[in-house]
Amino acid sequence: MAIPTDRQYVIGIDCGTQSAKVVVYDTLGKAVASGQHPLAPMSRPQHGVAVHPGDDLWDSIVAAGRAALSSFSGELSSIVGVGLCPIRCCKAFLKADGSLAEPLMSWMDDRAYRSYVPTDPAVKWATTSSGYLAHRFTGEFKDTAANNIAAQWPIDTDTWQWSTDPAVIERYGIKREMLFELQMPGDVIGSLTAEAAAAIGLPAGIPVIATANDKAVEMLGIGALGDATALVSLGTYITAMAPGKENHKQAAHFWTNFASIPNRYLYESSGVRRGMWTLSWFLDLLGPEVAERASASGLSREQYIEREAALVPAGCEGLMTVLDWLATTDKPFRKGIMLGFDARHSRGHLYRSILEAIALTMKHHVDAMCAELGITLEEIVISGGGSNSPLMMQIFADVFGIPSSRCVALGGASLGAAMCAAAATGVFADIETASAKMAPGRESFAPNADNSNIYQRISDTVYHDIRQHTDALFERAYPIFH
Repeated sequence: MAIPTDRQYVIGIDCGTQSAKVVVYDTLGKAVASGQHPLAPMSRPQHGVAVHPGDDLWDSIVAAGRAALSSFSGELSSIVGVGLCPIRCCKAFLKADGSLAEPLMSWMDDRAYRSYVPTDPAVKWATTSSGYLAHRFTGEFKDTAANNIAAQWPIDTDTWQWSTDPAVIERYGIKREMLFELQMPGDVIGSLTAEAAAAIGLPAGIPVIATANDKAVEMLGIGALGDATALVSLGTYITAMAPGKENHKQAAHFWTNFASIPNRYLYESSGVRRGMWTLSWFLDLLGPEVAERASASGLSREQYIEREAALVPAGCEGLMTVLDWLATTDKPFRKGIMLGFDARHSRGHLYRSILEAIALTMKHHVDAMCAELGITLEEIVISGGGSNSPLMMQIFADVFGIPSSRCVALGGASLGAAMCAAAATGVFADIETASAKMAPGRESFAPNADNSNIYQRISDTVYHDIRQHTDALFERAYPIFH
């Protein structure tokens, strides 16, 4: 079918911890072409250090972009903007020309939350992953304010600009002249350079648009949430979010993050580090035989094992998992736990136990956040790759005891980035209008009352007490295995 020559498209780029995704959307929010490319394994030369090797984020985006454009049947000239959304909480130290002085620091690197600056005299700039990639795309030294969090950068969360207090900047161990110019979500960073355009396969000069941190952009991409709805984002880092307008600075059970709409905020719960990564880790342990059997059945590894996990009763017959595969910096001794094994347990039990641990942990964190905000939830929306799993969706509905919903079409951070691009280039009047016009529909899963009762008993009587009994043991073991 011929595509009208006056049809417009926007590109959303979502570069996470494990892969880069580039998607071409029409102005109705329909994905018309997409490409995805895995990032290389993280480099971990020593404990507490985690960096992306080489120029991996850029290389992965280039590969994903070429894959997407190879299947795009429209006119390249009809692509009016590119929205850029990479992983948050990373740090990049650049030379004067904008090239990396050292590999980009992952959010899993302990140094990312300290006043670390390389001693290399060639370092001129300090920025986030979004600032670095913005320069790679446009040649500009600009970054979105909404990907600079106060735990890492001297930003004023009221004004969305750098602090004007020299003492505040000094506490971060950085010089003011090292920081990029800040922009708001939906601002045009600059035009795609000839070099970047040739690498990806796009015409030079296309506007490149700032978005926000990846979790905020993902939330934008799933559409508007009601006052009694929260979003759980399933990624390498799993968290829950609720929208708001007030900048809460002293909350006990959540923190206030920047939203993808200027001068709006997101309230973000505590989360799970290496959340969905743990499922990949477990599937890797099963080896190539499972992968081959899944492929022969026309299934992914996840779908293949999920068929077994779906036969396991709620509660996994006593098998429980605690998701400390990446300990926090304040409790570095913690380790991942699976306990309660007996002869009934199979690999399906193990897989389901990880799913249940994700849902039980997030229910605990979401309850604490909502109680502090005075919110009673009526629905939970799930986003990220894990939402493709019917079993995951049902477990969330059963654990939370309320309907869980997911987008029926490709959404998330890539669509949120495309929404920002559509607003910035005049396709829509503003980001809110773009979100309303481009957001996908949702599919809902109702809770099973019997399963909800089991999960409530597990949560109330044992699950959240496990660490109280294991912390002392792991703390004693830590000096031996550190």
